[in-house]
Amino acid sequence: MKKFFVLTVLFALPIVAYLFFASGKNNFARLPILTEDVSEISGLTTYKDEPVFLEDHISVVAFFGEKIEDLKGNTFNLDKKILEKYYAFDDFQFVIILPENAKASAADFIKEFEGITNAQEWKFVFGSPEQIQKVFNSFSSPYQLSEDSYSPYVFIVDKSRNLRGRDDDDEGSLYGYDSRDIAELTNKMNDDVKVILAEYRLALKKNNAERKNN
Repeated sequence: MKKFFVLTVLFALPIVAYLFFASGKNNFARLPILTEDVSEISGLTTYKDEPVFLEDHISVVAFFGEKIEDLKGNTFNLDKKILEKYYAFDDFQFVIILPENAKASAADFIKEFEGITNAQEWKFVFGSPEQIQKVFNSFSSPYQLSEDSYSPYVFIVDKSRNLRGRDDDDEGSLYGYDSRDIAELTNKMNDDVKVILAEYRLALKKNNAERKNN
């Protein structure tokens, strides 16, 4: 019985892994680069005065402005539909960029939501409207940032600070994902996060194999 169980597990695991990473449109293909050299954010402030870097991280980046209600709804959608599946992956992070005058309300929000979401995993960074606009502009997306530094769209940035997305979406290129749209988060963003994580895991395995052979 034990042998049968072990053989079943050994046979099933590769299939399950394949179905997990091949379940979406992009499969094992690289997620397209839409914009190179996104601005680094280490110059923005944090609660603990520890800089947050996009370099060497796989980042989901959000610009959620100063209205706490927008912050609540959008982050909750993202956390439950996308992020909570991936926090355990090395170098994965969720970065929320906010105006400096949102520090107090964001801190209250974190305390309020700690019991029902993974708020402790989120990285909040703060800057002036001009600093935030500069970072947003570096994405070279077709979206606009509001006067209070808000956009409903969230972005995937790779370890080399390249913006990743789709260059063959239904209406052209998909630079960001609408955090208000549960279907888009579930069907598109979830797929694309899987693809970029698989891409880096495969690259890591390849590098480790090459080191062993040298």
